[in-house]
Amino acid sequence: MSKKWKLTDRTRMLLQLELAITLPAVALIGFGIWNLKNIQHDQFIEAAIQREFRHMLQIAEKKSWMRVDDLVEPAVKEFPNINEGETQIKADLDRILREHPEFAYAIVYDKNCHILVSAIAPSREHDEDFWEHAQESINSVTTWLPIEAPSMSEHLRMAAEKGDPYLFYGEWTTRHRHHVYSNMAYFLPPGVGKEEAAFAMLSFDEDYLRDTFFPGIIKDVLSSRTSRLKGDASLPAITLHRPMDPTPWVASANWDGGKGEVDYAFDDVFQGMVWSIKYPGTTIADIGARFLRYNYAILGALSLLMIGGIFLTYRNISREMNLARLKSDFVANVSHELRTPLALIRLYAETLELGRITAKEKYHEYFRIIREESERLTALINNILDFSRIEAGRKEYEFKETNLPELVRSTLDSYRFQIEQNGFAFEENISRDIPPVSVDREAIARSLLNLVNNALKYSKDNKFIGVNLYRSNGTIKLEVCDHGIGIPPAEQEKIFEKFYRCGDPLVHNIKGSGLGLSLVRHIVRAHGGEVHVESSPDKGSKFTIALPIDPARMEAAPA
Repeated sequence: MSKKWKLTDRTRMLLQLELAITLPAVALIGFGIWNLKNIQHDQFIEAAIQREFRHMLQIAEKKSWMRVDDLVEPAVKEFPNINEGETQIKADLDRILREHPEFAYAIVYDKNCHILVSAIAPSREHDEDFWEHAQESINSVTTWLPIEAPSMSEHLRMAAEKGDPYLFYGEWTTRHRHHVYSNMAYFLPPGVGKEEAAFAMLSFDEDYLRDTFFPGIIKDVLSSRTSRLKGDASLPAITLHRPMDPTPWVASANWDGGKGEVDYAFDDVFQGMVWSIKYPGTTIADIGARFLRYNYAILGALSLLMIGGIFLTYRNISREMNLARLKSDFVANVSHELRTPLALIRLYAETLELGRITAKEKYHEYFRIIREESERLTALINNILDFSRIEAGRKEYEFKETNLPELVRSTLDSYRFQIEQNGFAFEENISRDIPPVSVDREAIARSLLNLVNNALKYSKDNKFIGVNLYRSNGTIKLEVCDHGIGIPPAEQEKIFEKFYRCGDPLVHNIKGSGLGLSLVRHIVRAHGGEVHVESSPDKGSKFTIALPIDPARMEAAPA
């Protein structure tokens, strides 16, 4: 006789989930295949615009190089010979700056001959702010010249051998609360010997760069035929700014604010300069979205159908899966916790029973181990029983008026031997102004022992436990501090969940069921209080239990 097939609840839920996901998924896949070519076309348009933008900024960089060469090369050729007198060098520098107003100041330095000559553009002699800033820049440069001159000269010689007669250095500075960009060319002046530590510097006028140089580059780039995509009559907008700061330093006339679509950092002549480009009034994504809005609407409708189809089954499946996981974790953790102490108790008991130990010290050590493992088993079983009552909703607390300082002292005294045997420094601070409170003595004692036991287990070399009891803002606070491994911020709330254990390898190597802190939170909340932790990895932890004080007791107790 064949066995009749029966549709179980689990099978029914799986079938519901299959239907809820499969049917919308099939419709979604069919629409996706039909719409695939359009999506690819949209992506192609966006990629093409981005490539065009990058190409335009590369052209801007190339034009900048060419324009800088056109400005620097004539001035460099006119620089005075290093062997001329300082008076003549100064006169030549003044003439160069007068004939080339795009430069702010010039410096000639020869370390071997102790020559340092600088000049500021004569055309700006009536601009006090310009002269003051230029002089500050010269003074700043001359502070490091004696130290850097040999290495810079050697660097320039090597660059000249490779075909680069001058190098550049640019940076952003702040003047009168405004960001400005300064750039200077440095090179070997005429007459420098092969081993001589000497070079010259020519700094661009910052106002010239901002008001003339870069606007001209932007105009040239935007006026070229490559600045328009086929079929798009609008011109892009370009801006220059500092890294990580989109505020424009120089911008094209059609720049409408915001952030560019494509950024391009110059890393040769104008180090630290970032160029951004976009279409004003729209974005690349908006251009592509014209082809996708209708498609997204259909995809959204299908997604809503799929979400609605799986909502009920998801809730049931999630509940069942979480329950199964909790049961599995609970059985595994408790089995591991019970097996180890039972094995130790059996081993040492059999050893004592067979009379294999003759040294009295060993007898005491084995008896101590059996006692400690028994106490650990008792604590574990008590935690499991409490957890079972809590999960079943049968946990009851016996609240009695209690002298909390006396309870804390007696609880710690019963555990003090184990603390000292493990080599921990122990510090106890109990305030004298604690009024009587109504608590369950056993539950509060168990919470304290759970926290102290955690401090014992999760401390490395810095073995310290501190327990503090004091009043604060209408509550009584019980603190347990340690200098152990600490808890990462992301896990400080999760550790109070049942069965949860931190990801630290040391935690997983130490036996534990993951119930202790969950029980502590339940006990404290049942007393109308709260428990929280302050911790940093490798710097220890501080667990604080805050219990409310009855208002009548609060008034009667000394402040």
